[in-house]
Amino acid sequence: MDPLTSPEPEYLPIRTETATASTGPLALPGLPAGPVCAECMGPAVVHWQRRPTCDELDDILRTEGNRRVQALKLADVQKPAPTFPPLPTAADTTRIVHACATHAITIEAAALIHASFCTAPNEADLPGCDCTPEPWPAAPVEEEQVWALPDHWVSGGQ
Repeated sequence: MDPLTSPEPEYLPIRTETATASTGPLALPGLPAGPVCAECMGPAVVHWQRRPTCDELDDILRTEGNRRVQALKLADVQKPAPTFPPLPTAADTTRIVHACATHAITIEAAALIHASFCTAPNEADLPGCDCTPEPWPAAPVEEEQVWALPDHWVSGGQ
């Protein structure tokens, strides 16, 4: 064995059929190397977020419910049962929408969270969308802090 190459796994089946003109090549269909555009299935270069639809939220809740049931089944009976936070809501969850450069919305719109019914990247609405995105969250009000050094730390102090 060459130290620079790994050994071939012996358990993988080896296909010995040959390709014919009627059946086509034996190669597997190409898998995308990354996310694809929601409109044209081309390679995605940008993305933004939107709220999930009712069906997507149902899938999220079903998956989380199954995870919790499984966690309860696997929990140690000699310890307290696991506790879980509240189930996610549509206001807590977002979905990512990918787009190619041709179907991208503006960067200002992409910085905001869109409604679940937003049709972007619809070519009819580009470079915008047909929903009113959520506004920026209000910045938290910070109290002005007064930093005062003790008198004995100030140079020239007593």
